[in-house]
Amino acid sequence: MPRCDTGSAPRDGAWAQVSSAAAATGAYPKRVKVVEVGPRDGLQNEKNIVPTPVKINLINMLSETGLQVIEATSFVSPKWVPQVAAGAKEVSIFGAASERFTEKNINCSIEESLERFEEVMKAAKEVNIPVRGYVSCVLGCPYEGKISAAKVAEVSKKMYSMGCYEISLGDTIGVGTPGSMKEMLTVVMKEVPVGALAVHCHDTYGQALANILVALQMGVSVVDASVAGLGGCPYAQGASGNVATEDLVYMLNGLGIHTGVDLQKLMDTGTFICNALNRKTNSKVSQASCRL
Repeated sequence: MPRCDTGSAPRDGAWAQVSSAAAATGAYPKRVKVVEVGPRDGLQNEKNIVPTPVKINLINMLSETGLQVIEATSFVSPKWVPQVAAGAKEVSIFGAASERFTEKNINCSIEESLERFEEVMKAAKEVNIPVRGYVSCVLGCPYEGKISAAKVAEVSKKMYSMGCYEISLGDTIGVGTPGSMKEMLTVVMKEVPVGALAVHCHDTYGQALANILVALQMGVSVVDASVAGLGGCPYAQGASGNVATEDLVYMLNGLGIHTGVDLQKLMDTGTFICNALNRKTNSKVSQASCRL
C-alpha cells in the first residue's frame, strides 16, 4: 500500500523524543502527525468503484490541507515489486493479532503472513523504501472476540524487529474502550518504543476519540484518520468507518496540539468526496458546521 509524504515531519528521532517525553510525564504531545487513510482505507469499502479522477482530486485536495502523510491506494496483487517500480515511495504491510481474521483477510496464518512480510521488507530495503506495519484487531476481532494484549505485543514486536519504522495499532471493528486501549498499549509499549507506535481507531461504538485521547496521554503522537469518517472493512461486518479526520483535528486543536492541518480546507475536502459518493459525512464537526 503506497503512501505519499506531503510534509517534512521526521519519521524517527524527533517524533520518538517527543513521544517518550510525553509518555514519561503523562502530558499530551506538543505535535501529532495525522496519517490520512481516506483514499485507501476510506474508499476500499465502497460498493461502487470510485473513478480515478475523483481519487486524484481527493488526494490533491487533502495535500493542500497541510496533512503530512496521505495513503493513496492499496495493492492486492502478490506481484509487489513491479508496483514499487511504478513509483511508490513508501508502502505498508497489513498483519493482524487474530488468526481467523488473518485467514479471512489474506488467506494465511499469522506466522505465514510474517514470512511473506519478510520478502516485502527485503525488496523494500533493496530500493530504500520505508515500510509501515499495521496490526489489525488489536482490541477485538469479529471472529474471535477479545484479543489478548500479549498477542498484539508479540505481532507488533516481530513487525518492528523486521524493519517497520512505525507500527499502526488498529481497532478494526471499533469495539475498544479507553480502558482496553490503555491495557493494550501498556503491554505493547514494553516491546515496541512508543515513538514507533500509531493508533488507528474505527468509530463503530463511538469510542474512537476517547480511545485516541488515552493513547495521546500515554505518549503516542501518530494517529490515523479518514476524511469524512469514510471506511470500514470487507472482512469485519458492521464495522463503521475510521475516526473522521475533521473531528480528530478539531479535538487536537482544542488541546493546543499542533498538526499543521487547516480544518476548513479539510471540511471542504470532506464535502467534495461525500458529494462524489452521494453520501452524508460521518464527521460530527462537519455536520455541526452545516447547521450553524
